[in-house]
Amino acid sequence: MASSVYFNGKRFEEHGFSKEKELEKKVIDNYQLFFGSRSIYIDAKKKIETKALGSSIPDGFLFDLRDKDDPQFYLVEIELSSHDFYRHIFPQITKFFAFYQNTNSRNDLIEKIFSIVNKDEELKGKLRRLIGKKEIFKFIKDTIENSQNIILVLDNSKEELPEIFQTYTDTWDKMVHVLYIKEFCHGNQSIFLSNPDFGDIGLEVEEPKKVATEYTEEFHLEGVAEPLKEAYYHIKRELLNFNESIGFNPQHYYLSLRYRKNYAYLKFRKKKIKITIMIDEDEVRQRIKHHKVKSHSESVQKYYGGACCQIIVEDNAHLDEVIDILKEPVRRMKK
Repeated sequence: MASSVYFNGKRFEEHGFSKEKELEKKVIDNYQLFFGSRSIYIDAKKKIETKALGSSIPDGFLFDLRDKDDPQFYLVEIELSSHDFYRHIFPQITKFFAFYQNTNSRNDLIEKIFSIVNKDEELKGKLRRLIGKKEIFKFIKDTIENSQNIILVLDNSKEELPEIFQTYTDTWDKMVHVLYIKEFCHGNQSIFLSNPDFGDIGLEVEEPKKVATEYTEEFHLEGVAEPLKEAYYHIKRELLNFNESIGFNPQHYYLSLRYRKNYAYLKFRKKKIKITIMIDEDEVRQRIKHHKVKSHSESVQKYYGGACCQIIVEDNAHLDEVIDILKEPVRRMKK
């Protein structure tokens, strides 16, 4: 059943997409609306002529630069919900997993995207404004090597997805984000509904939904660089030596540290550990001298339930200061 939206005294009726190309065009024409002003979207089908990515070309490539210290790369696949899931959508996404695992394929894509950017002055100018003095090829290479995501854009829900996410926790559940886009029209005017908002994708405020799935440390550490794995295990050993009652609890989007209550949240990237700690930012900055400290927005702090900020660990050096501050909430709760 179609829905309607009432806005400023006008009735906007839901516009169904009869062809995939129609939905693709809406995404391309409005990509900054959907993905934010600090995004770069490349229409892959117009820019890449030869078959690639495991004999399949995605609809687009997306660079998300909201966090300049942690830019994200996405392969974008746009599908109508009327398409058969197991015959069409599932094999298409599965080919992208194989691409990400193939070093030669990734290097080939890096070269292709660099060539596309170099030939498009408008695109190159926008990317230059967003990355500043960073070298463009290095930015593209580092982002694709360190951030491997997939966005599946649909016009409506697919009943197969919850089971797929629960079954394939190491691929679909970890790498695929689903974005539902609907259009509502009144004459020549349009209103778009995006669920979830792209600003919530991949951020700590994303609420776990698949509670039936059991997550493990291995789930979070898969693909993480060895020095960072060593850093995590060193932090864990020292904290347990300090107090064996500290819990290390893997959840969907993070691994939480718990003593009476959750007090820190670890999110793993290939070359980073992002630690949100429930301590005021000013104190954290005074005590953390060798690692980056990042502010959390008011909405993120509200989600976690109090003052907090993020420590970014990029190597296994100077871990003593990280370990010491991770002990602090436990000390305070014991008093």
